[in-house]
Amino acid sequence: MTESQRPSGEYPMYPSYGNGDAAYPPPPAYQPAQPISTGPGTTVWPGSGGADGHSGGDGGFGQGLPQPAPQPSRHGRRVKRPVALLAAVAIAAAVVGGVTATAVGQFTGTGSSGTAGSSVVSGTTVSQSSAGTVAGVAKAVSPTIVEIGATSTAGESTGSGVVITSDGEIVTNNHVIAGASSIKVTLSTGRTYTAKVVGTDADKDLALIKLEGASGLKTATLGDSSGIKVGDQVVAIGSPEGLTGTVTSGIVSALNRDVTVAKDSEGGQDQGQQGRGGSDWPFEFGGQQFNGDTGNSTTTYKAIQTDASLNPGNSGGALINMNGEIIGINSAMYSASSSDGSSSSGAGSVGLGFAIPVNTLKADLDTLRAGNSS
Repeated sequence: MTESQRPSGEYPMYPSYGNGDAAYPPPPAYQPAQPISTGPGTTVWPGSGGADGHSGGDGGFGQGLPQPAPQPSRHGRRVKRPVALLAAVAIAAAVVGGVTATAVGQFTGTGSSGTAGSSVVSGTTVSQSSAGTVAGVAKAVSPTIVEIGATSTAGESTGSGVVITSDGEIVTNNHVIAGASSIKVTLSTGRTYTAKVVGTDADKDLALIKLEGASGLKTATLGDSSGIKVGDQVVAIGSPEGLTGTVTSGIVSALNRDVTVAKDSEGGQDQGQQGRGGSDWPFEFGGQQFNGDTGNSTTTYKAIQTDASLNPGNSGGALINMNGEIIGINSAMYSASSSDGSSSSGAGSVGLGFAIPVNTLKADLDTLRAGNSS
């Protein structure tokens, strides 16, 4: 007999039942399940998963054994994991896409958080992308500025005007149309109309004319001149020397300047009308006369001073803020020709221009529309 090398106690030894090779296996290490009595005539065996207590069907052997928890099939996991992964990727993509779209909208101004009108600055026709730029103001307001040609016994003169109603009401300076026997107006499109005088106010150097047969015109927005400050950037649009739609820019140089101009057509040198090669806006400032003689019949008003370039023909045109709103009607400018007697064709702006505040115009509109003249 070969001697065993196992250390004593390494394996438990069980007693044998029967003889030799026919010995029974050792009894189980757990207690056999006991039936549970629930009432007379009824016995329940715990752990019975089927007819024989487990799926193996061994005729009752192993009844009551703890059954292992069912395991999900590998096939099921293969299906569920990709679905969950795809769902997570889709959610992440949606979040990233939303953030990206929002960021792009903020940089390009095309976000959908506002209404359709949110791309337009309130009260103007200047788009937000162009607000605050001379180009944006010029594009928006130029169609509302016209050239005015007035014919009188003294000759022909050129000025400018601002369209304020779609059927052709136009504001200009009184001295542009004073004494005129006929008035022709040219739009920015080149189309021409005849016009008649509706009302004038020589004391404020303002006039209202009306185009004959006009409709559907683009109109300017009248702003508020009470809030302007020295240093504010402004744009001037008019027809200097007959050059329709000329745009210049500058700043508000001063406020409440006392400017004196002639009231009627008999006041000095064709009453200040700007003829090609003729006289240039006669006015008085600080006790001195500029650009000729204003005559004996004059009026004085508080004006906005600007260094935006104004030349003969700008009279009656618009002084505009950077939101595209009219804040003044250009009315007078100093020309170097007044000091040397040269014609206007040889003169240039020296950065001393004046405009009637738009609040003065708005307060006078009802009077002008009533046809009153002074």
